[in-house]
Amino acid sequence: MYIKKVYLEFSRLSDYVKSFSLLFARIVVAYGFYGPAMMKWSDINSVAQWFSSMGFPLPTFNAYLAASTETLGVTLLTLGLFTRVISIPLIIIMMVAIIIVHLPQGFNAVDNGFEIPLYYMLFLFIFLSHGAGKFSLDRIIFGNKN
Repeated sequence: MYIKKVYLEFSRLSDYVKSFSLLFARIVVAYGFYGPAMMKWSDINSVAQWFSSMGFPLPTFNAYLAASTETLGVTLLTLGLFTRVISIPLIIIMMVAIIIVHLPQGFNAVDNGFEIPLYYMLFLFIFLSHGAGKFSLDRIIFGNKN
């Protein structure tokens, strides 16, 4: 029974850091999308050509869509605004990236495998299910049950 009490107290105390962890995770994931988004915008035509070479339908449209979604994701995740909503298209982008680009390379990040995109996707699922936390515009605008 002592172990149970200690564990339950530890669990109660860890709730105090939950919002900090969601804030830091949001910022890290947003930063992770920043580089690819800026790379796409710096040469969107090359991205469209690359998408075309992989057989994407409407490659130019999809290049703009991916770049716009990633850029919007950076902004919204950083602010903690519409966090649950933006997580869905970002998860889709990660799923496409895993299937089309990274899966053939295997799991390991050092081989350009799907390890890192999978981690991003897992974080996005956490944001989808838990929201942005206390330190977010979602909390300010929509209250505790964001």
